[in-house]
Amino acid sequence: MAILKEQFLKLDIPYKVIASGEIELPDTVSEQKLLQLADVLSAYSIEVLVDEKSQLVQKIRNILIELVHDNKPQLMTISYYLSERMNLSYGYLSYLFASQTHYSIEKYVILLRIERAKEMIMEGRLTLKQISAVLNYSSVQHFSRQFKKTTGLTISSFKRIIELKRSANI
Repeated sequence: MAILKEQFLKLDIPYKVIASGEIELPDTVSEQKLLQLADVLSAYSIEVLVDEKSQLVQKIRNILIELVHDNKPQLMTISYYLSERMNLSYGYLSYLFASQTHYSIEKYVILLRIERAKEMIMEGRLTLKQISAVLNYSSVQHFSRQFKKTTGLTISSFKRIIELKRSANI
């Protein structure tokens, strides 16, 4: 956030921080300043989203990331949760997300869960049963199958690779 604040000050661009770390700019910001901002921020791998569809897709991503990292039991379906949070139909959100990312929302959630699972496995604080419960899998078997299907590795193979890397870095 410090980088953003610094660049907004340098370019004399007013801004407002809103929910989930998003930044809103007034409509009065010139196209030239937006291009300058986009150019400067690209060096930090920060993308300026100008069109509304890209902004919606990023909001969907943010909500899904938050949902996967929340570590709370999922009390409603992802489709219902997204529709409620964004006040738009799931059909539209699903179509928009897939057209912009080439992934279904469901596939993206699976990828997020598996990435989160890898982090948790590397931390080594939770058992597989606890990890599968935290990530809202119906069973350890379902979690294990999805892990293998997504990564191409069994969980035990993944653990061995992590141990070999750790021992090589000692």
